Amino acid sequence: MEYLILGIALFVVLAVGGMVALLRSRSGTGTLEAPPETPTITRPAPPAEEEAVVAPPAERPPLAEPSVAPEIELPPPSAGRLQRLRARLARSQSTLGQGLLNLLSRDSLTDEDWDEIEDLLISADVGVAPSRMIVDELRTKVKVTGQLSPDQVRTLLREQLVAQIGPDLQRALHVDPHGGHPAVVMVVGVNGTGKTTTTGKLSRVLVGDGKQVLLGAADTFRAAAAEQLTTWGERVGARVVRGPEGSDPASVAFEAVKQGIQDGVDTVIIDTAGRLHTKTGLMDELGKVKRVIEKQATVDEVLLVLDATTGQNGLTQARVFAEVVNITGIALTKLDGTAKGGIVISVQRELGVPVKLVGLGEGPDDLAPFDAEAFVDAILG
Repeated sequence: MEYLILGIALFVVLAVGGMVALLRSRSGTGTLEAPPETPTITRPAPPAEEEAVVAPPAERPPLAEPSVAPEIELPPPSAGRLQRLRARLARSQSTLGQGLLNLLSRDSLTDEDWDEIEDLLISADVGVAPSRMIVDELRTKVKVTGQLSPDQVRTLLREQLVAQIGPDLQRALHVDPHGGHPAVVMVVGVNGTGKTTTTGKLSRVLVGDGKQVLLGAADTFRAAAAEQLTTWGERVGARVVRGPEGSDPASVAFEAVKQGIQDGVDTVIIDTAGRLHTKTGLMDELGKVKRVIEKQATVDEVLLVLDATTGQNGLTQARVFAEVVNITGIALTKLDGTAKGGIVISVQRELGVPVKLVGLGEGPDDLAPFDAEAFVDAILG
């Protein structure tokens, strides 16, 4: 029995020893391996020299384009501008011209017909006195000549209108430098007549004629005036002198003329603030601007800008301005927007100064030197 127990014990010992030997042969060590972990995929770090590499220019976000100065334009010369705009003027004045031609072409003219002709002239803002003068002259010539053909009627009417407008008036702008100083042009007028726009368009007329121009933004009360004038100047390469909003207009005008002398330009154009002709203080200030300019240069032109659509009310404005500054010429704007072209005759008779410029549209080059014969031809078609 004892031998049986010893045999069993020996068998167990041998079995356990065999299992241990078997495990050692598999691991090659005396310790068990931990179960393998799931591998983590990693990307190799870039070499040290590559970390400092900057992305190529093509991969960078595009930079904003630098601001570019506006391209300088070369406006057309003043010669022939009114002829080019003649069709536009003819469309607006067709009521006046065709009405007169139709009346005068009747087989016989009664007193009522002549009254109708006079009324048509007055309604076109020719004025009462000039209208009566034109009718009297026409009536006398028709009576002497007798029955007239349509061509004769047109010729006769043309002669009378040209004579009333004044073909011999001096309409040339004084814009040439003299005595080592530039010519100085002041532009004046009430609010809303297109004064600043006329100043900018005039700069284009002069640049188109080959002159060097400097602009003075002396309208310091209207915030947009200086910006507007600067835009006009940039388009033709004209320098603009301006001051802070609300600054003294006379000082801005003085500095503009001073700068014009230093730069040796041909013409300095001063845009003044729009004034109500009923405000005495504002009108006195306009006289001050002119006096301050004249401390260093002569004011060669004072152009009064009138809106043709205001009709006879424009004559009241003109009279007051003429009392404060010596008006040398009229710039008649918006003439394409009214059939009352007779304002040219009445304003000249009222002031004794010629219409020198006419505005015939909103385009930048729609300001033209006035020509009496071209104007009448446009009216008559």
